[in-house]
Amino acid sequence: MHHPLRLLLALISAILLAVPVHAQDSGAVSSTVTIPEDLTPDQVDGLVARMSDDQVRAILLERLDAVAEKQAAANENHEDPLTEISEIWAEMVTSWTQVLTTLPNIVGAQVEAFSNFSAKFGSTGVFGLFGLILAVLVAGYAAEKLFGFLTRKWHEEPDGNSDADLWSAVRYLFRRFCREIAGLVVFYVVIRAIGRGLLTTEQLTYAAPFVFYLIWIPRLGAAASRFVLAPKKPHYRLVNIDDHWAKYLHRNLIGLLLLIGLTLFIVRFNLLNGITPADTRIGFWLNAGIHIYIGIIAWTAREGLSQMMLGTDPDHTKFDEKVAHYYPYFAIGVSVVIWFLVEFLIAQRDPRTLALLGKGPHFTTMFWLLIAPALDTLIRGLVRHLQPPMLGDGPLAERAYKSAKRSYIRIGRVLAGLFVVFMIARVWQLDLRHVASAGIGTDVGGTVIEFLMIIAVGYILNEVVSLWINRRLAKEQTTAEELDEEAGGEGGGAGGSRLATVLPLLRITAQVTIAVIFGLLALGALGINITPLLAGAGVLGLAIGFGAQKLVADIVGGVFFLIDDAFRVGEYVDVGGTMGTVEKISIRSMQLRHHRGPVHTIPYGEIQKLTNFSRDWVIMKLKFTVPFDTDPNKVKKIFKKIGAEMMADETHKEGFLQPFKSQGVFDFDDVGMIIRGKFMAKPGKQFTLRKEIFNRVKAEFNANGIDFARREVRVAIPGLEEAENLTEQQKAAVGAAAADSINKGETPA
Repeated sequence: MHHPLRLLLALISAILLAVPVHAQDSGAVSSTVTIPEDLTPDQVDGLVARMSDDQVRAILLERLDAVAEKQAAANENHEDPLTEISEIWAEMVTSWTQVLTTLPNIVGAQVEAFSNFSAKFGSTGVFGLFGLILAVLVAGYAAEKLFGFLTRKWHEEPDGNSDADLWSAVRYLFRRFCREIAGLVVFYVVIRAIGRGLLTTEQLTYAAPFVFYLIWIPRLGAAASRFVLAPKKPHYRLVNIDDHWAKYLHRNLIGLLLLIGLTLFIVRFNLLNGITPADTRIGFWLNAGIHIYIGIIAWTAREGLSQMMLGTDPDHTKFDEKVAHYYPYFAIGVSVVIWFLVEFLIAQRDPRTLALLGKGPHFTTMFWLLIAPALDTLIRGLVRHLQPPMLGDGPLAERAYKSAKRSYIRIGRVLAGLFVVFMIARVWQLDLRHVASAGIGTDVGGTVIEFLMIIAVGYILNEVVSLWINRRLAKEQTTAEELDEEAGGEGGGAGGSRLATVLPLLRITAQVTIAVIFGLLALGALGINITPLLAGAGVLGLAIGFGAQKLVADIVGGVFFLIDDAFRVGEYVDVGGTMGTVEKISIRSMQLRHHRGPVHTIPYGEIQKLTNFSRDWVIMKLKFTVPFDTDPNKVKKIFKKIGAEMMADETHKEGFLQPFKSQGVFDFDDVGMIIRGKFMAKPGKQFTLRKEIFNRVKAEFNANGIDFARREVRVAIPGLEEAENLTEQQKAAVGAAAADSINKGETPA
């Protein structure tokens, strides 16, 4: 058996990957033992076996001291959150103090920057550089105009300037946008080619940022703004905003892009001429001006922005209205948060972060955050025009159509949110996939990102499954909804399809399955061990199986009833004397609605026999009592005529499977003979047809002089040959005797 110390050392070595150590042997002589990092457990055991106990103790003490030092260092680095917040605030206050102290240096620093620029090129060189830049820009602009002239026939405006439909507006605006982008590409290619030929490398260092930030970016933004806002083409405008606010936003968006470009160019220009951001902090004031400008635009145009965000969809929800109302305030809040973020990053004085800020990722972040609600408006507009048409008519179809529309919108919102997140991560040079994969269990950010990605994928999958099932269910339910209201008036109406019965259960099962699977995956991404959860679920399943056998019997019975297709939603059934229309089914029970209103809930396990009155066909037999002297053949011809007429009637012929016909004399009673007729109909149509047959039989009997037999009382009075000779007292006595006979159930002679 191994010595206990050797076992402990083997365990520590295998887990912590031992490093070279020094130990003192029993003779106080220093010896060095080097332990490779790629040892197997057997090699560790062999190494420990060749060492003395003192060496083992020394190695163990050294490793324990190293672990303790590492833990102490980690504890020292982990400060209290309030302390960290105080330090961050102190750094930002220091940064803002520097802003105020360097304020008097702004003018002097900019003069120095321009002086250094002039000294670098000389007075003649500066004017020459400006002249060359102007010449290059003129050449590029001329090439762009020439391109537009040559392609003018490709982008002619359609005839008419009013009442343009969506697709004609999109086609025109998209063609115009592509023409502008193509022109800008021509402009860029020409100035790039000519600029590289005319300007030196040092001149390009100044000219390229000037053209990119102050000309290219604003013109590109103006083209995008014209595509969306169409300030001079209101009949082609894609967003819901009036002319005044469209023109206002278009002008100020271009102004905002010019201010952003100026800020980035000035910071870049100062760096090229020996003025660091810490010397002047002019970037702080320009950046603050940008955010103040955004706040002014959002506050001034809040009415127009709310109009644009709400859109023209008549099916918008309360959530859409609130988003539209608060969007201007959201824009102001985003601007303030981004400003604080930039100031925080600048206060850290990290050279890599400062270099990244010089590329303007905060402006791009602000752009995507501000445009995210606009993307939601775009999604709602696209869904409104691209969604497949409504299946069927009626309230069920309309509800299903709106439900499908909301599903499309929710899917689009999740995808748009993921797109915005990835675009923001890209400008900040963050690889979310690497963070998510490398951060599991160690990096909180990576764990949260992976958790959110799993939840998003599960949500999209749930919406897709629900969307497909709801569309199929709407189609099936709409078909069942078209039945006559009288068809189920007394029970026995035709039921829905088998899919209409099974799909709700399938939807619930799919949603629960997706929620459980992706919920466990998300918990696993957070570092939670899901093995005990799975084991607990197994134990819970066993407990349910043993302790709730009745529940299991109900569920299993329902599964086999559905497999046998014993009933469907909407069918009229009899379950052990309880009759009603199947209104709803769940995993363990069914609900029957009696035609007078009561609802019966019956567990599947209690169903011994089920009678379905709504499957395939229904035979209805009708009885008519006529006097004894009626000719049965005459009645038979009348029934046959009625059956032929109804089979030829467009309103009723679809309900028949076999026409109405006579079955002859069925029975005799004390008032007449009973003649029976029958017909075969589709389930749910029999009551409407019966009502019409009764009406027609009565009309035909009247036309042919046939009366329905009725109960009569005949009174024979000896000695009185004529009833007209009776006195009033005698008539009263006869009537009382007849009534008494009827009450006793006798037949007077």
